[in-house]
Amino acid sequence: MKKFKFTISGNQYDVQINDIEDNIADLEVNGTQYKVEIHQEVKRNKTPKLVRKPVQKAPGEGEIQKKSSKAKAIKAPLPGTILSIAVKEGDTVTKGQTLMVMEAMKMENSIMAEADGTVAAVKVSAGQSVLQDDVLVEIA
Repeated sequence: MKKFKFTISGNQYDVQINDIEDNIADLEVNGTQYKVEIHQEVKRNKTPKLVRKPVQKAPGEGEIQKKSSKAKAIKAPLPGTILSIAVKEGDTVTKGQTLMVMEAMKMENSIMAEADGTVAAVKVSAGQSVLQDDVLVEIA
């Protein structure tokens, strides 16, 4: 894209050349678009011009999906082994209620509910080893 200023018979013109393809120039003179034919020998490019269709997105593509689940995840505070589980899916729990007992660093730790709700999912089983921040239980 090149810009030029021309003065013809005392009138000033702002000319902007947008594109030149073969011998046709697409230009803008004082804000008005023109297609102009150039009278000169047309130089052919040896490189073919790549023409592609515009990319069309699928419905919903590129949109951020929000989780509709309001479940609160109870995570393992330390790496350890689950000794016993006191709740199952569908049980109603209150804040501070013991959900399971976990052995970590040769000590038994009670994993308690952080909020009132219903147990949506129990993600571990007795005897299973877990790492820190593994999801143990989801409360909805």
